Formats: sequence, C-alpha cells, structure tokens
Amino acid sequence: MPLDVVAEYMFDDVLGIIEQFKIHGTTTFLFGALGVFRGHTKMDDHTLLLETAKHFEDGAKKYGEYNWQKGIPVKSYIDSAVRHYLKWLRGDKDEPHDRAFCWNILCAIWTCKHKPELNDYATKRNEDTCVCCGEGIPEGRQVCHECEGSE
Repeated sequence: MPLDVVAEYMFDDVLGIIEQFKIHGTTTFLFGALGVFRGHTKMDDHTLLLETAKHFEDGAKKYGEYNWQKGIPVKSYIDSAVRHYLKWLRGDKDEPHDRAFCWNILCAIWTCKHKPELNDYATKRNEDTCVCCGEGIPEGRQVCHECEGSE
C-alpha cells in the first residue's frame, strides 16, 4: 500500500511516519510512530506496554516462547502493523488491535537491531548508517557500536 499517499489522504501522522521508516530504514521513525500512536490511544506508556505484554504472552501460549525472535522479515511486521492500525482506527473489536499494532512495531524495532539482515528497508543508500539510530558506521557494518552495545 502506498503509505505516503494514504497518509496524505487520511491526514494521518502515524502512517506518514511509518512511510518514512520504509524510505530510510532506521528505527527512529518506528519509535516516533509508536509515540504518536500512544498519544492517540490516550494511554500512558506503562499501560500501553502492559497491554502489549499481554500480546506477547498470548503469542507464547499459541506459538511458543520467543517464537517471534526466530526471524521474520521486518516487512511482515510493518504490513501487519498497518493492518492492525487501520482496524483500530475503524473501531474493530474482534481483537485488541492497539496491542497488535504496538507488538508489531516493537518486534520490527527488535528485528532491525538484532537481525538487521531482515530489515527489508535498509537500502543501499543507508549502507553507511546504523539501521537502529541512523548514525554513521564503518563500511561492512549494519549496526553502530553504541546500538550493538545496548543489547
């Protein structure tokens, strides 16, 4: 889906920020989208994270603990996050779409940081920038020393 067009059509900042992630491949934009979304939900950070933790728990029961860490392309997380966000905006109540949106964004960030080879959006233009923070890095690396050290 062309998120830049959809974001402009809907005057939606969350989708616009996710589109910036798709263009630049750095997680700073995903953190931004999560923050803006949190503001839309009227939840504080603690409540939002506790709700998202329930999504992790449900997934562990269904798929096994830490199954999500095995490696899923970031594109899959982003596509799912957008779908859950749109369902949340529409008011769908079939499942907690706010939790699912946050879960997908957090997992996308984790994957960019810990399995950068699965970040479909880290393009050639970004080869000399960290996929986590966007800072410059030596050739041949995908994550800067500071982000790598914060694991």
